[in-house]
Parts: sequence; structure tokens; C-alpha cells
Amino acid sequence: MIPSPDLALLDSAAKDALIRTLIERLNDLTVRLEVLEAENAALRKENAELRVKLDLPPKTPDNSSTPPSQGHKASGAADAKPKAKPHAGAHRPLHPNPTQRRDVAASQCQHCRADVSGVMQTPVHAYDRIEIPEIKPDVTRVALLGGMCPCCAKPFKAAPPAGLEPGSPFGANLRAFAIYLRFTQAISFERLSRLFSDLLGLEISEGALVNMLDDSKQAFARAANLIRARLLAGTILQSDETSVRVGKRTWWTWVFHHAEDACFVIHPNRSRAVVEQFLGEHRPDFWVSDRLAAQMNWAKKDHQVCLAHLIRDAQYAIDAGDTAFAPGLRKLLSRACKIAGRRHQLADATLRAYAYKLDAELDVLLRITPAHGMPRFVPTDDERALVKLLAANGPCQRQIRRGLSRTLRPTCRRGISPVRMIGCRSLCLVLMRESLE
Repeated sequence: MIPSPDLALLDSAAKDALIRTLIERLNDLTVRLEVLEAENAALRKENAELRVKLDLPPKTPDNSSTPPSQGHKASGAADAKPKAKPHAGAHRPLHPNPTQRRDVAASQCQHCRADVSGVMQTPVHAYDRIEIPEIKPDVTRVALLGGMCPCCAKPFKAAPPAGLEPGSPFGANLRAFAIYLRFTQAISFERLSRLFSDLLGLEISEGALVNMLDDSKQAFARAANLIRARLLAGTILQSDETSVRVGKRTWWTWVFHHAEDACFVIHPNRSRAVVEQFLGEHRPDFWVSDRLAAQMNWAKKDHQVCLAHLIRDAQYAIDAGDTAFAPGLRKLLSRACKIAGRRHQLADATLRAYAYKLDAELDVLLRITPAHGMPRFVPTDDERALVKLLAANGPCQRQIRRGLSRTLRPTCRRGISPVRMIGCRSLCLVLMRESLE
């Protein structure tokens, strides 16, 4: 603390100087006070917002985009489940095309031991015994013969037969099998090498397995280009993205799919550049995705909001305490998805009737004010397409997770089919089928 001066000893000039110093000090303190008051107000606001967040329910796979692997799983009961009600016995059906048949005739009666070898007998009990044969690699030793030409006195050598040219010793079937086990069954190179040794008696090094995969790049690239061409030839595209670890960095797996075709793109960015690079100059009539900014404004006609995201958002609002708007919205969207699941079984007139009914129910819902200040999830006319198109982007999430993508609009009715994601597994099967043919 600065000691107070004796004012009686100060002359007029000294007092004036002291007053000026005190005024400057007072101004500095006033500025610091204003800064501290502003910081205090900001901290109070932040504290209030954090207290509000503490009252909100946690994010779970059921009410957000949190993956199921990160969701908390409650401990179940330790007691064993009670025995279920007995049901009619079942047995494995007989194989329609057995490799071989053995008709065994009885030589004597098991009751009286009489000779029945001469009695006419019919099948009374048939069953299958299934076994796998010994697995051995089919190794073909090719020896190209040659000699010295008597005409020109130069050495000659036989041309290799088709399909048995020099190079890699591994055939197409073995390559396809290795690719299938590596990528579909997720078997590491070390275990895959041991598997070939234990099951096939074939020693293949990890380096040879890596070379097999490198040699298959062109085949995969051709298949991927064909899939992309089929996707861009259609009028509807669905897309989603999720994070993936590449080395020690976080990249993004993008999926673009429709019907039975799907392309996966691994990219370090989550920006619009990825979609623009995939689409090129093409723009689909309809685009189905979530509401990520990078997924918006790609359709020429309409953008379908992902119903799976909306359903989870509505569930989160329900968990947060909204009993006015969110339950009705979730029920509406769930019913729309169920209708879409059997869309191919319904007539066009029935589909139009469902669409009108759901649209009317949505009108009623949009007039409701959500409880607890929770925002509406369908506030604009543009997002009314969720009832008119009724397309869910759940498939992108789960194959990146899996689902259905349909449309209720009768004019598109025959252009949409159930979604079956095609990835590396199907490409491996294509390679195996081509090699077998």
C-alpha cells in the first residue's frame, strides 16, 4: 500500500500534480472495472448455458448420431434366462444334390434275425453325412521345352500355355480367396499366412499376400468405375459420411449409393470438394442425406432430409422433456418409414392417400409449440419433402449401418429398389466368380 503524503507540507503545485496523478489512476481503474464487468457477464452467461446443458439428457445412439460402439450398455441380469416354451422339433433338410448316394439293404431282420436279403426293400430312413474332402493345393508344374534349331543354329523355347504364363505362381482363385479373407473376414496378414499353411498346406509369405493385393488394384478400379457410372446414370443419390482412422490421422469415409450400387470414398476432408469430385458435372434430380452443409444443394429438383436423423433428433427432444411436439413428429416419421417399407406392395392410389394423410398430420404438428424451448425439426416448407418423398438415409448410416431407401411418390415407384450395400466383399466375390468362369 502506498503511504498517504502529508498534505500540509505540499505546496499548490505539488497538490495539483497529486490530483492529476489520482485522476489518471482513477481512469485506469475505471477501464479495468469495465473490462472485468464484461468478462464477468460473459462468464455468467456461459455458466448459465452450461447449467442448462447439465439438465439435458446424454447423447446416445438412440437419440443422436453417436455410433452404437460408443453407447453405454447397461449391465444385464446375472440370472440365467428361464427356459423358453417347447416348440416342435426341427431338423436339417436333406441336401438337394448329394455328391454320392448309398442305398443300404438289410441282410436280416433285427427282431427275429431272419434272412431278408431276398425281400423287396424300400427307403424307410434317409439322412445325410456331410464331410469336407482333404484340402490340397492344385499345383501345376510347367516345363517349357526347348533346344537348338537345326536350321538357324539358335536356341528355341516352347511358348507358355494360355493361363499358365510365367510370373506370379498364384492363380486367380487363390488370389480372390486371399482378398476375400483379408478384407471381408478382416484376417491380418500374419494370421492369413498361417491359415494358408495350416488349412491348405501352402506356404505364402506376408510379402506375397501384399503383392496379391497390389496386383488386384486395377480390377478393383475397373469395378469401382462401373459402379460409379451406374450411380451417375440414375436420378437419385443417397450419401453419408463417417470418421475413419488412417494411420494416426482422422479421415472420412464417404458413401454414395442407390439401389444395389455403392461407392466408398476415403478422404482426409469432410468438405463439399469430396462430393464435387465424385459427381463431376453430374447433378441428380434428388439427393438424400443429412443436413450437413457439405451435403446440401446438390439436387436439381429436391433434397430429401434423412428421416433417420430426424427420428433421433425427435427422440432427443423427448428425452429432454418435450411432450408436445417431438412425440407426434417421431410417431409420424416412424409410420412413414413403415409405409415406405411395403411401398412396392401398395397401389399408386393407396400411396397417394397415405401421402395426403401424412401431409395433413404434419400441418397439425407444425402448429404446435415445442415444450421446454426445444426447437422444431421441420419448420420450413422445403423440408416438407420428407412426407412427399419419404426416403430414409438410414442405409448410408449403417453401411456405414444399413436400411431402406424408398420413395412414396408414385411416379418414382418403380425406380427405387431395396438397398443392398456393395463394398469390397462383393467385389471379391465378383473376382472369384470371374476366375471360376
